[in-house]
Amino acid sequence: MFRNKIILITGGTGSFGKMFIFKILNYKPKKIIIYSRDELKQSQMMEEYKNHKSFKKLRFFLGDVRDYDRLFLALQEVDYVVHAAALKQVPAAEYNPTEFIQTNIYGAENVIKACLRTNVQKVIALSTDKAVNPINLYGGTKLLSDKLFVSANNYVGKKNVKFSVVRYGNVAGSRGSVIPIFKKISLNGKSFPITDPKMTRFWITLSEGVNFVIKSFERMKGGEIFIPIIPSFKITDLAKAINPKNKIKVIGLRPGEKINELMCSSDEASQVIRFKDYFIILPSIKNFAPSRQSYLINSSNQKGKFVKNNFEFSSGKNKFLSISDLKSKIKKIND
Repeated sequence: MFRNKIILITGGTGSFGKMFIFKILNYKPKKIIIYSRDELKQSQMMEEYKNHKSFKKLRFFLGDVRDYDRLFLALQEVDYVVHAAALKQVPAAEYNPTEFIQTNIYGAENVIKACLRTNVQKVIALSTDKAVNPINLYGGTKLLSDKLFVSANNYVGKKNVKFSVVRYGNVAGSRGSVIPIFKKISLNGKSFPITDPKMTRFWITLSEGVNFVIKSFERMKGGEIFIPIIPSFKITDLAKAINPKNKIKVIGLRPGEKINELMCSSDEASQVIRFKDYFIILPSIKNFAPSRQSYLINSSNQKGKFVKNNFEFSSGKNKFLSISDLKSKIKKIND
């Protein structure tokens, strides 16, 4: 479906963007527009791809999602959009709330407005587990972003554009994640700093996350929140998998930090459909077609079913990876 299409990704020089571009080039798109505000990262990406056979398909646009006019210019003739740009650090959000609001909420609104005024066909926005029952400002901004993208389907009019959301948790091995931090500590022989020994998280790699987004473009009808069905791990098991000899030092929860990740709450259960390897959450208020029942069959003719009323998808109530599983998966990330 991406063949000869023009694709724009906001925040395209981040961890997700770099992996997405690497994979999507295999689908032979006509052009990929990397939209981001960091000129250094754009320069570095240009250097990485300068000898690549598809380098001529890449276009680098300096711009901020806070700048509607620049977004509108960049979106001319674009077919598909991935909105990955966001401020994400939980403690930083607590200290700099207005900056997160400007980027994560008003930036999302700008993307939607610009897509509605151009000929974009499909838009997927990246979300986070922290948007579910948020207890920190970052999660609050992403909840509002999710609501904006889902609601945007009510305003398309005669246009053919569809908006959906993909939600998953922290990405294993990505920049700023716990794995590279623990590995560095392990080399120094210091204690692993763990905020709470009961903490659990979902496991998803960057490659898996990108593949899920690509697949969601094929599946989307508009208005869904897509959630991959993925395993969990205990933070103490992760520490043992990296170095069982290192001691653990409990340092207490950071501001806005949760013990468990939650990607679907029981409050949303009446809107949740389960397929073999993913969930979708339907919008609670929907004035646009298709009907609820039409979501029960996906693009591959697989049938889904509504979950029970008390259902929730929490990393603390899930299938857990063993220490040996984690060792194997960490090794694959390294390879």
